[in-house]
Amino acid sequence: MLETPVIVVNFKLYEQASGKNGLNLAKIIDTVSKETGASIAVAVNPLDFKMIKNSVDMPVFLQHVDAVEFGAKTGRINVELAKEHGIDGILINHSERRMTIADIEYLVHRAKIVGVNTIVCTNNAKVSAAIAALSPDFIAMEPPELIGGDVSVSRARPEAITETIKIVNSVNPVPVLVGAGVKTGDDVKKAIELGAKGVLIASGIAKANDPRKAIIDLVQGLM
Repeated sequence: MLETPVIVVNFKLYEQASGKNGLNLAKIIDTVSKETGASIAVAVNPLDFKMIKNSVDMPVFLQHVDAVEFGAKTGRINVELAKEHGIDGILINHSERRMTIADIEYLVHRAKIVGVNTIVCTNNAKVSAAIAALSPDFIAMEPPELIGGDVSVSRARPEAITETIKIVNSVNPVPVLVGAGVKTGDDVKKAIELGAKGVLIASGIAKANDPRKAIIDLVQGLM
């Protein structure tokens, strides 16, 4: 289980966070985590995973795995294979890679069996409540209209955070992360004050002109 409060950085497929650039970014983030004692994890693509995992000490997640067993599944990656290669967790149902509720349930169940952390992404309070019933390790609520924008969810939609946490706790007290537009330490601090256990961030770090400065700023919001 990730220590909270936590910052999870999704590298997506940004050029600045892929291949050698992704390795360099991961090393910067890992160094800041060690220097500050902050709990930070990254979510990377399968091709970069091993290279990054072997170079850092922080938890490394895959951005997606498929809800399949071993077999005739060309081009797929399942939880069991990912675990064998050393993943610490998986990001499930990101807004850019939506899944059915049946597949989400399957992945959460299989991840528990093999000992892999799960962060299930949702887009609102009601969907978060449904996911809470599946008992993932974390729920990451991101209003899709704010993803990649310049205004954070903690500023633009604070009520979405409090409503999500309230309804999730009424079903099953799964820790809630929030994301969408999060770019500064103040954004993080506000999210924590509203009850979130951390943030899921992407472009605010991956596309920052100075990633080290950006991650240090975010970490200040955890303190």
